[in-house]
Amino acid sequence: MSTPTTTTAPYRDPGLPVAARVEDLLARMSLEEKAGLLFHTMLTVGPGGSLPAADPAFGLPSAEEMVLGRGMTHFNLLGAAPTAQELARWHNALQELAAQTRLGIPVTVSTDPRSAFTDNPGTAAMAGPFSQWPETLGLAAVGDAGLVERFADTVRREYLAVGLRVALHPQVDLATEPRWSRIGGTFGEDAELTSRLVVAYVRGFQGERLGPGSVATMVKHFPGGGPQLDGEDPHFAYGREQVYPGGNFEHHLLPFEAAFAAGASQVMPYYGMPVGTRYEEVGFGFNRDVVTGLLRERYGFDGIVCADWGLLTDSEIMGQPMPARAWGVEHLTPLERAAKALDAGVDQFGGEARPELVVELVRSGRISAERLDVSVRRLLREKFVLGLFDDPFVDEGAAGAVVGRADFRAAGEAAQRAAVTVLTNTPAGPREVPVLPLPRGARLYLEGVDPAAVGDRAVVVASPEEADVAVVRLEAPYEPRPGAFEAFFHAGSLEFPAAERERVVRLCRTVPTVVDVHLDRPAVLPEVAAAAAALVVTFGSSDAALLDVLLGDAAGRGRLPFDLPSSTAAVVASRTDVPFDTADPLFRCGHGLDLAPTGPTAPATETAADTATRSAPA
Repeated sequence: MSTPTTTTAPYRDPGLPVAARVEDLLARMSLEEKAGLLFHTMLTVGPGGSLPAADPAFGLPSAEEMVLGRGMTHFNLLGAAPTAQELARWHNALQELAAQTRLGIPVTVSTDPRSAFTDNPGTAAMAGPFSQWPETLGLAAVGDAGLVERFADTVRREYLAVGLRVALHPQVDLATEPRWSRIGGTFGEDAELTSRLVVAYVRGFQGERLGPGSVATMVKHFPGGGPQLDGEDPHFAYGREQVYPGGNFEHHLLPFEAAFAAGASQVMPYYGMPVGTRYEEVGFGFNRDVVTGLLRERYGFDGIVCADWGLLTDSEIMGQPMPARAWGVEHLTPLERAAKALDAGVDQFGGEARPELVVELVRSGRISAERLDVSVRRLLREKFVLGLFDDPFVDEGAAGAVVGRADFRAAGEAAQRAAVTVLTNTPAGPREVPVLPLPRGARLYLEGVDPAAVGDRAVVVASPEEADVAVVRLEAPYEPRPGAFEAFFHAGSLEFPAAERERVVRLCRTVPTVVDVHLDRPAVLPEVAAAAAALVVTFGSSDAALLDVLLGDAAGRGRLPFDLPSSTAAVVASRTDVPFDTADPLFRCGHGLDLAPTGPTAPATETAADTATRSAPA
């Protein structure tokens, strides 16, 4: 094993300017060490917080192979987090491994969102030990920039405690194609609302300026991934095309402009390839007109551009073959794809562990050493600015006291309650009063709801015939897709299958029914809306948070962050790139009814955090 460089090297001196430290280190690096910096792939946590061996499910080499053998220093935490202390232990072990390399370049660890309810290995992880908040759509439903900044600042502190220094979020794509499977991670359909909230999001994670107390944000998916043909997702070959029938390409740039103004540190181009525009019909990560012409030159962005995961190499994920998402350049070899992406202006390859490709490109003269150094400088600069060279380790003992702290959890739960969105609340029963809030002592029939969430506030019964009111929680409809990985992406039809729709309508006719639909994208719900005594939608709220609102112990103040279409035909006829373009929507973006707390425990359960989340309709 080679001996680490002495700590007296200028790049080790925290008293020197960052630019001087970068240049000193750059001059010491070999071609192989530089190439390793350009690859940012996944890494799991081993048992008890140990470093993992090779992971065949995702085709990952061991941590030792990637750090010591391939010189890699950027990793994306994959999968559910263990305890905070184990995660901190894993991070420190990774930094200790990096310290054994010749130059001792510290590791930067990133993560997809892991503070809500989504569990998809390609997009987000369940909160686990972290505080649990609504999905980004839920934050948009509340529409309060102050809440978004408090959320981001809270998560920043949790991330810092375990060594997570890059957020592979926020996702600021506009939800203009209702069928797209990635809408759940966005702020919805409204460009103005998204732009306002992304500023607060970036400031909460990074502060006014990126520094040792920051978590860098990677804004995605440039230049906007919403206009997907038929709503299909470009993780998969059948979803590779982005189309602009309304000529509305520029509109999708608005949230990115806001993020750049707020100082976002990194950008991720999307997989999709634009069709029928002035831009080359290749995936955005290979698209020089987009990455260099638009992002670098027009917007002057000089931060890190990290390509989305898996652009170069065919792989296998969870037993499912996954071709490289090299849309429009499928005919090129991995080496040629790497060259095209670097020519486009990309600094780093997500989800890849192939430094030898860059080494070969430079040695052959296909990519110049000067071009390589441009990206290496950016990547080193951020490590220095984040303070990783000066203090790469975290306090394992303190991690558990920060992550999931009681006040952090309370704030997340308050936001979940605030994001509950009431769309209809019709009079029912002998007194002909709105069904919500539910009266104390009511007999409730539940479907999809944990009876423990009711507590002693009502009586849970076994059948609709015994009930005063039914409460039903449903997931938004979608068409199941095959494959262990592909099945995580909810795409296709926005309508419930006929049998399920008719079952819910029959229940509504049997007993006044409160129907809650968890929306990870819009849904077509006219029959359910007409039959339900109350139609509620949520965007990441626990059973307890929902019941607190329905039973009058907390306020529900959510507003729809997108239109709910009235029919599939209206969706098919709409223009993919144009917001609010479905004809005669069932409910408009911004719709929602106030449901203020009324129950006897309201003063005790509506905390200051609840009050702080209230806002006017977006």
